[in-house]
Amino acid sequence: MTTCRYRIVHTSSYHYTAPVSASHNEVRMTPLTEPGQTTLESRLRIRPLSWSTTYRDYWGTHVTALETSGLHEALVLEAISTVERDEIAADCEPVTWESLRAAQTRDLLYEYLQTRPRTDLPAEVVEAFAAPASGLDPAATVEAVVEAIGAHLDYEAGVTEATTAAADAWAAGKGVCQDFVHVTLGALRGLGVPARYVSGYLMPDADAPLGTSLAAESHAWVEWWDGRAWCGIDPTNRRPVGLGHITVARGRDYEDVAPFKGVYLGDAEADLTVTVTITRLS
Repeated sequence: MTTCRYRIVHTSSYHYTAPVSASHNEVRMTPLTEPGQTTLESRLRIRPLSWSTTYRDYWGTHVTALETSGLHEALVLEAISTVERDEIAADCEPVTWESLRAAQTRDLLYEYLQTRPRTDLPAEVVEAFAAPASGLDPAATVEAVVEAIGAHLDYEAGVTEATTAAADAWAAGKGVCQDFVHVTLGALRGLGVPARYVSGYLMPDADAPLGTSLAAESHAWVEWWDGRAWCGIDPTNRRPVGLGHITVARGRDYEDVAPFKGVYLGDAEADLTVTVTITRLS
C-alpha cells in the first residue's frame, strides 16, 4: 500500500465531583496537513461550550482555545477526523557531524538541541549512549540509540505519569511511548543531534479489514534533523515512521503537544476518561 485513509474519533471526557463555574482549555486534536498527510475533514464537538477560537501555535500545531462558563459538572470533547496518509520516499541522506555542529544549524535548531526538565538525562547516561555510537555517522547513531533504549526500557502502562521525566523513566527501566520519546530526545540532543517530539496516533493493526473500528490511543515518536529534512523514527516500536502514524502536534517535549490542558474554577476534583478509535477506510 502507498496510500491509506483513516477515520479517527478521539473523545476526552472530564467529570467533576461537584459543579465548576468556568473552565479555560487548549485542545490539540486536529491532525496536520503536510507532505504525506492530508486531513480531509476534521470536526471538534465540545459540550458545553461558551466560545472558541483556533490558531496555529509556534510549533505549527492546530490549536482550539475554548471557554465554558456557567455551572457544569462535565466537559466532553469529541474530535472526529478523516486523514489520508501517502507514502513518500525517504529523504534522509547521510549527514556528517560537521554539518550538524555547524554554527548555522545550531542556531536555527537551537530549541531542538536544548535539554529540558522532561528530557534531561544524567551525564553518565548520555556518555553510555556515546559508546555504541562511536565511529558512526548521525543516521547510524540514531538507530544505535533507539536500539539501546529499547533494550533497556520495557513498555508498561501505569508505571509512569504525564509528568514523569526521562531520567526517572530511565531509572525505572519501564514506561510508555511518551517516556521512550523523552529518553530518546535526551540522548540524541546530548549527542548533538537536533530532535523533536511528535504526537498523534498509530493504527493498531495495519492489516485490519476495511471498515473495522479498532481501539487505539494517542502515540508519540521522534523526528531528527538529517541536515536537509526531518526524519521520523518510533523508539517505542524501534522502527521508522510509516503509513500507520498520523501526526497531530510537534514540539520540544510533551508540554508543547498535550492534547488537552487548561484550568477550571471550583473546588471539585476532575476525572478524565479518554477513548480513541481508528477505522481504516481504504
